[in-house]
Amino acid sequence: MSDDLALLDSWRAGDVRAGQALFRRYFHDVYRFFEHKVGPEADELVQQTFAASVAAAARFRGGSSFRTYLFAIARNQLYSFLRQLPSGERADFNTSSIADLVTSIAGRIGRARDVERLHAALATLPVEQQLLLELHYWQELDAEALGVVFETAPGTIRVRLARARKALRARMSELELAQLDASTDGLSAALTRAEEGDLEP
Repeated sequence: MSDDLALLDSWRAGDVRAGQALFRRYFHDVYRFFEHKVGPEADELVQQTFAASVAAAARFRGGSSFRTYLFAIARNQLYSFLRQLPSGERADFNTSSIADLVTSIAGRIGRARDVERLHAALATLPVEQQLLLELHYWQELDAEALGVVFETAPGTIRVRLARARKALRARMSELELAQLDASTDGLSAALTRAEEGDLEP
């Protein structure tokens, strides 16, 4: 929104109400980003993300939306959290999955409903692929905004999205989840359209 930067500047200057306004505006999006990756730690990571957004505000030049800026910070907060786990100190997020690093997530497979099963399949992907799919489909970031978050060119993002979709379909097939009702979630519906050739990366 157009007044995000003004609210951020006011928050930095000590206006608590401005900070509360930004928090209310984007809490749900940021919480959802963390919720299915770290479970009960999501609340703390949301708080850290908003605090870091203020601390780093001097470096935010408005080249992207404030929402995109928040997701870039959220990604860094998630990686910091994962690196503090016993299995995460030397993790390569291009090859390691959330399920590799947070073993309790694996227990969701088989007993969850359709949406949770999709989350379980996502959790077996490399972290970078999982974040890319979620930010694109659930948070509706386009290739240009994703390029800001992942610090790479939009063209590269499109290629990575195509690969991530293919990897997720393979994971879902392995878990015998290929028949998920497309109405259970926006990402599931989008994947179905992609399989039918209606969705370009």
